[in-house]
Amino acid sequence: MYNKLMLTADPTPAHRILEQVYGYKTFRDQQEIIINTLINGQDALVLMPTGGGKSLCYQLPSLARDGVGVVISPLIALMQDQVDAMLQLGVKAAYLNSSQSAEQQRDIEQQLKANQLDLLYIAPERLVQDRTLQLLLSVPVALFAIDEAHCVSQWGHDFRSDYLSLSLLYDRFPCVPRIALTATADQRTRQEIVQRLQLDNARQFVSGFDRPNIRYAITAKTNARKQLLAFLSSRRDEAGIIYCLSRTKVEETAAWLSAQGFVALPYHAGLPAELRQHHQSRFLRDDNIIIVATIAFGMGIDKPDVRFVAHLDLPKSIEAYYQETGRAGRDGEPAEAWMVYGLQDVMRLQQMQAKSTATDQFKRVERHKLDAMLGLCEITSCRRELLLHYFDDKSEVRCGNCDNCQIPPETWEATEAAQKLLSCVYRTGQRFGAVHLIDVLRGSENEKIKQFNHQSLSTYGIGKALNDAQWRSVIRQLVVRGLLRVDVEGYGALQLTELCRPVLKGEQSLQLRKEDFSTVSNKKSRNKTVVKPENEALWDALKACRKALSDERDVPPYVIFHDKTLHEMLEYRPMSRMELLTISGVGESKLDKYGSVFIEVICSHAEAINE
Repeated sequence: MYNKLMLTADPTPAHRILEQVYGYKTFRDQQEIIINTLINGQDALVLMPTGGGKSLCYQLPSLARDGVGVVISPLIALMQDQVDAMLQLGVKAAYLNSSQSAEQQRDIEQQLKANQLDLLYIAPERLVQDRTLQLLLSVPVALFAIDEAHCVSQWGHDFRSDYLSLSLLYDRFPCVPRIALTATADQRTRQEIVQRLQLDNARQFVSGFDRPNIRYAITAKTNARKQLLAFLSSRRDEAGIIYCLSRTKVEETAAWLSAQGFVALPYHAGLPAELRQHHQSRFLRDDNIIIVATIAFGMGIDKPDVRFVAHLDLPKSIEAYYQETGRAGRDGEPAEAWMVYGLQDVMRLQQMQAKSTATDQFKRVERHKLDAMLGLCEITSCRRELLLHYFDDKSEVRCGNCDNCQIPPETWEATEAAQKLLSCVYRTGQRFGAVHLIDVLRGSENEKIKQFNHQSLSTYGIGKALNDAQWRSVIRQLVVRGLLRVDVEGYGALQLTELCRPVLKGEQSLQLRKEDFSTVSNKKSRNKTVVKPENEALWDALKACRKALSDERDVPPYVIFHDKTLHEMLEYRPMSRMELLTISGVGESKLDKYGSVFIEVICSHAEAINE
């Protein structure tokens, strides 16, 4: 068991804890300076991409400082997994929330009073209760860590009103350092975090937003299920997350994927809590599980080997998209962020904004965020460059790891087609949606055309050169560019805007993206770590050993060891405790718990080869 007293005479406690507890030799990026800032009693605001090692920035100072580190986490369901991971490292950790019995809560409180805890995970609504505050005021507190700090922003996509009360930490615990952490915050959100949490004197650390191992790909929605199946056809042995906008679509997609032979589980806020927890547990602990979910799933998910995140519907903002796609590839290995979207997605989100009871200022911000998201979808240059620019980050060169970089999209001279469409919108009275306008342009003879006598219009039948899918692409791109708007209160009717006038009059030409409506490529992620055929037997044995241990302890396999640690075992074949201790991710606690078992697996494999 880790003991803080071991560190009293050590001039570099941070490095000693890193090696003894976590099994790592060096810090990553800005981790060391952030950790020392907290150890020295200063506040910090940390923006670090998912998978960048944020949790170490508050866990390690909690071990180095006197008292308990209090971690404020927004999701009760995830605390158990976070505590389990700490216990495997030999850290005295616990959580305090409403899922526990009164007896369990009293036991945790007694451990806290007896100074027996290094880390305590707690939800914001419990923290601000008088009873909890009095309890914490009676014990030494090493620091307060406010995880997912963007939840304090009323402009953000994950706003939690409970976070607004966390400003009291500044008043009630003035001598205790605080660290606010997030992976998703633009400049406006960062300023709001500082203001609402009273972190004016905090040192700010922005590690950059780039996740170079994630490949971004966005394509027009034609047949979403067919496109998804093509994307997944070569990924049957991978874990992933599929996001949908509605609960109904989540359940229907999960059922359909299950019928296609995938292990797909639904997750949304409308399911019973026990079922949600069961599905989340299976996703974390079993291999090759696909979770089909609404945005209710994912915050704080630590599963490192999620190989893809797919979106079947358009997210409301780049912040939401970045956070959701960031759940892929936390282990640094290649991962995919894949999305299909169409005009209906745009109309649905605009309708949701129009029906909102929020203030006009909030609605303007929401419209700006949606416009930025649409811009990311329609851009013909590097997607990563735009994504980073949105967060005030920079990319000096094209990334080479997004669909636009790898296969630069073609554009076409669309001025004439746009003029035909805009004229048709005008001549039909700006009262009809995309389906009817396409019917007019292509010269359909259905009853609705005859009902409104639209066969007599000059635009009737002038668009036969383009098929339905191509016209939908033109309409979507004109809506995104602001030449058309959707009348969200008029059943989705398309209307002209002032921006369309130069195009309609022939004063401005228009280049649009040329859509590829063929089936999407099945190409797998580049540079994916592949186990050589001669190593497969040992690799399978190491994974089986890890799975048996995780099942025995009722924790996810990555809590025992990450894949990266198993790959190092595969490469270096450690056959003694000292050799195993040199493997990244093997600390003293895990060496004592699991070292002999893994050494036995490696030695047995070597003996089998030599016989």
